[in-house]
Amino acid sequence: MFRELRRKKQALSGAECEAVLERGTHGVLALAGDDGYPYAVPLSYLYADGKLVFHCAKAGHKMDAVARCNKASFCVVDRDQVVPEEYTSYFRSVIAFGRIRVLEDEGEKRAAIDALARRYFPGDTAEHRQAYIDREWAGVALLELAVEHLSGKQATELLQAEQAE
Repeated sequence: MFRELRRKKQALSGAECEAVLERGTHGVLALAGDDGYPYAVPLSYLYADGKLVFHCAKAGHKMDAVARCNKASFCVVDRDQVVPEEYTSYFRSVIAFGRIRVLEDEGEKRAAIDALARRYFPGDTAEHRQAYIDREWAGVALLELAVEHLSGKQATELLQAEQAE
């Protein structure tokens, strides 16, 4: 169902792909947009237990696209070092493929937004975090992408450097 990488030697393992998702701070969500055009939007996220969580407004292009088609991909670039003299870049990236859904259950939504908030502000107090969430709650939707397939790749030069260590 999912294509194999053409350059298999550059493939990241499943564990390496998950590590990229765990340390990344943002990525690009790709959905089927209006009139057949792809819609790709940069987002902050949380990755845990094989799922990606995003927050967004309750209405807009993203929500319309999710309602139309639940298939999505999410790309995180872990490294992008331009090497001008070689006309290339040393890169490492991961793409997660899966099905996305809008979280409807109030408890599930609260748990997801709390975990997302703790990821980006781990030193915050529970009281401050909850007050902020409560203030914004009416306009917030939570999306969850259940990962069906992970694909990661890195530049040959990074692979060679790792093997030399």
